[in-house]
Amino acid sequence: MEQSALLKSLREKHRLTQEEFASKLMVSRQAVSRWENGETQPGVETLKIISREFNVSINTLLGSPRQLICQCCGMPLTEDDYISHEPDGSFNEAYCKWCYADGKYQYSDKEILLDYLVAHMPSLPGQNSEEKRLQYDAYLETLDHWKK
Repeated sequence: MEQSALLKSLREKHRLTQEEFASKLMVSRQAVSRWENGETQPGVETLKIISREFNVSINTLLGSPRQLICQCCGMPLTEDDYISHEPDGSFNEAYCKWCYADGKYQYSDKEILLDYLVAHMPSLPGQNSEEKRLQYDAYLETLDHWKK
């Protein structure tokens, strides 16, 4: 979805007029109108306010230009609901909400995460638990949280 349509949809979802939306963002109604018509785009600081006020990630506000992946477990972060938050409420687009919550990493020990993945994730046909563990371990090593 283009940013202009996304902003209009976000405003309408919250049942706000352009004037009310503008007031929450400390901008003019004309600025909101120009964003929705695709004439201009909100600046970085305004995007941060929109993200915080309406609980939507910057990545989504920019039209999802990059595929986010949790840097702890490797889960694709395809929905804003999956993305973790910092204690101040801002998004942390590097982690899912299950691996990082309230400013704390949930898996400080890779072995605990591997135990969970082996027990809950599907196996390839004929793959035993040890092979599955080695496969996940090799993948986790490519993620920032586990790089040595």
